Amino acid sequence: MIQIKPIQTPKEKRIFLTFPWQIYKNDPLWVPPILSERAKSIDPKQGLFFKDGHAELFIAWKDGKPAGTISLAEDFNATRANGFAECMYGFVEVINDYDVFKAMFEFAEIWARKRNMKSLYGPYNLDREDSRGILIEGRDRPPAILCGHQPAYYREFFELYGFQKNGDDGLAYLVEFELDNPRFRRLSRLAERVRERNPHFKVRGANIKDLDNEIDRVVFLQNEGLKHMPGHVPYTRNDIEAMILPLVDLADLDLVLFAEVDGKPAGFFPAVPDFNEIAIHLNGLRYPWDYLRYLKHRNAKPKCIAIKSVVVPPEYWDTGLALLMFDEMVKRSVAHGYCWADLSLTGEHNTDTWPIAHHMGAKIYKRYRFYKKDLP
Repeated sequence: MIQIKPIQTPKEKRIFLTFPWQIYKNDPLWVPPILSERAKSIDPKQGLFFKDGHAELFIAWKDGKPAGTISLAEDFNATRANGFAECMYGFVEVINDYDVFKAMFEFAEIWARKRNMKSLYGPYNLDREDSRGILIEGRDRPPAILCGHQPAYYREFFELYGFQKNGDDGLAYLVEFELDNPRFRRLSRLAERVRERNPHFKVRGANIKDLDNEIDRVVFLQNEGLKHMPGHVPYTRNDIEAMILPLVDLADLDLVLFAEVDGKPAGFFPAVPDFNEIAIHLNGLRYPWDYLRYLKHRNAKPKCIAIKSVVVPPEYWDTGLALLMFDEMVKRSVAHGYCWADLSLTGEHNTDTWPIAHHMGAKIYKRYRFYKKDLP
């Protein structure tokens, strides 16, 4: 017998949060989420999503045992932008049993129809950036920070249920830093020409003392740089805070780059150390004794720098400004001791990032897919 029930008690909340350990207990590539941070994200009083959205959390029970989890949500900003409501699903974890998966999404359809929603889309864990999509390719290494990891049967279940691919796949590129490589030397030469032709182009690191204004600049740049994308939903300040604030204490601000033209914001190119290289050893700090793991690994230096966004407004697309930011990022990353970069997630048809990444010798090492199901 399969039942889908909302979480109502602290015990059920704990079951929801810790259920992934049941799915991934034998998977050495899984990076357990830090449990306290995950708990904040689903708490209506603390989670940034709830400032402009509504979500409910559910557990699937089979024969009295937890067998799956799912969140069902409405992003009010997306509803305003689209003029209609859609159901955003996330935190999808399920045992290898299609009947449980089917029961969860039949329930999701009922939940969405009661609210006059036109479709189910996701997965997004109440955040546009964190662990979005379903891993389709690339199970030979752990995911970088903010990227997800799922069993291969998840894709099979989504497609068997009738979900369709929604928009571009999200690609993760791997770039090894080899400054003596002819590709990097050419990048440096081209960037130097851009500097010579455009002395009013500047690239700088983030200023933590001006955080409020920096966030405003990111809101502007994200929307200006991505508004041409099909189905683009404008970012709100709340969206950007949800993306940036959890990473402020982790980031090396020298590697969170802003481009300016005559003092005006013209590009955003943020990178953060891949702390998944450390988190993979911490068991999510699930138990008190896991903090001993933290003491052991806290001084470890990640080898990867994770680059999560490259945005340049259209008026600067053909100016070489993006090239300038890439060159600056490579030089600063190497100076800080990083060996390679993760560029994720980039749309598979993104014509802005791929040419530069390709010239740097980038390889696609992971692919994520988004799934949508229209509701008649």
